[in-house]
Amino acid sequence: MARKNANGAAAELDAVVVGAGLAGLTAARELRRAGRSVQVLEARDRVGGRLLNEPIGDGKVVEVGGQWLGPTQYRMAALARSVGVDTFPTHTHGDTLAEFGGRLINFRGSIPPLSPHILLDFGRAQRKLEAMARQVPLEAPWEAPHAREWDSQTFSSWVEHVTFTDGARRIFEVFVEGVWSAQGEDLSLLHVLTYVHSAGGVDALIDTGGGAQQDRFVGGSQRVAERLAEDLGDVVTLGAPVRRIEHGLDHVVVESDGASVRAARVIVAIPPTLTGRIVYDPPLPGRRDQLTQRMPQGTVIKCMALYEKPFWRERGLSGEATSDVGPVKVAYDNSPPDGRPGVLLGFLEGRVGRELGRATEAERRAAVVECFTRFFGPDAAEPYRYIERSWAEEEWTRGCYGCYFGPGGWTSYGSALRQPIGPIHWAGSETATVWLGYMDGAVQSGERAAREVLTSRPSAAASGSPPAAARPRRGARAAPPRGPATAGR
Repeated sequence: MARKNANGAAAELDAVVVGAGLAGLTAARELRRAGRSVQVLEARDRVGGRLLNEPIGDGKVVEVGGQWLGPTQYRMAALARSVGVDTFPTHTHGDTLAEFGGRLINFRGSIPPLSPHILLDFGRAQRKLEAMARQVPLEAPWEAPHAREWDSQTFSSWVEHVTFTDGARRIFEVFVEGVWSAQGEDLSLLHVLTYVHSAGGVDALIDTGGGAQQDRFVGGSQRVAERLAEDLGDVVTLGAPVRRIEHGLDHVVVESDGASVRAARVIVAIPPTLTGRIVYDPPLPGRRDQLTQRMPQGTVIKCMALYEKPFWRERGLSGEATSDVGPVKVAYDNSPPDGRPGVLLGFLEGRVGRELGRATEAERRAAVVECFTRFFGPDAAEPYRYIERSWAEEEWTRGCYGCYFGPGGWTSYGSALRQPIGPIHWAGSETATVWLGYMDGAVQSGERAAREVLTSRPSAAASGSPPAAARPRRGARAAPPRGPATAGR
């Protein structure tokens, strides 16, 4: 039962957080550290959002959601250290493979030995893209000097205009699919420029060593979220999807399947497109609602094949491959820290993910294993286990790696992305300004939303109102277990 005030009404919390991913849990932690009363409502029966571990035996896991940490992702690195989760480097020793124009190439370093004309063409376009990206203000991309010009075209149309070779265009296609799980014709050029600037360049987005795929988390990335939730304790309510938010000038009533909570503020820490599926009373301004209609999620199926050992390492291969053929266009060695079992990871992204998402799991497995066999030889043909996760089918995610803007989105609706509406605040990796769309961005967004709440009004405790818990209905409040649970980014 919730505590009651003298008038019999449920006592008011300082804040409710919707969503127990990294953004929501970070926001709750910051509020608790400041002495504020808070409740986290999570739709799933677990924490982590787009982070999800899959047990593979002997206490080991692989991640079927986001998994990597880059060297400039300082907030996520600090968060992992603070909850006692270590990292280890992604395996990169040996030759990398590039399948390009029907030819399989072994190489060392970050640049495959393609035709000099292609490399020159791509490099020139990359430098131009990064120079444009540096002109985009990360807090307000719609204020870039050429914002309307850049936002009125797709990334594909820009690539077609600035490149001269089909090879360079194919490299950009793999780049777009690998970063956004979408196609270049889906994305506003301004959105790509904003993303590139927020990460520090194209190489920071695509590289393994020195880039966003450099390190992995011991025990899986979801472990970070689980530890955060353990520290928060019964503040976290699982199995409580939020259906409705009533809001006034200085209060909210958040209704979920598991609880009804009255608070001074709410932080909605879920992907923008999903925020539009909650009922708001009174309705949100049309501009905010239309923003959510214009931020679709990418389409990705994350696939892994497990082998008794990483046989490719014995052949001098790193396990990393890129392909312009597919359907797997990017592959990695995703084995546990001790190298057993051997795990090959591949993504079905963008258009391929949409097409194979309609196939059977057996058909997807056959397509993925055929790619691995083409890359790494006949030993890859018979994995003892196959694992996949289609994030478009996840009820409380509906796609990965994140949301994106098509043409016109940033200039028409971008300023509504983070702007609070009365007592409603927004968090999530899509609202970040640094490492937009990544775990590091999710942490930044949670910290920012918590600051907004902390500067909005005095705490309920400070004003003499006692802290309160939720009124439980069907949901079950629980901290997640310490063991492993079930956009890869």
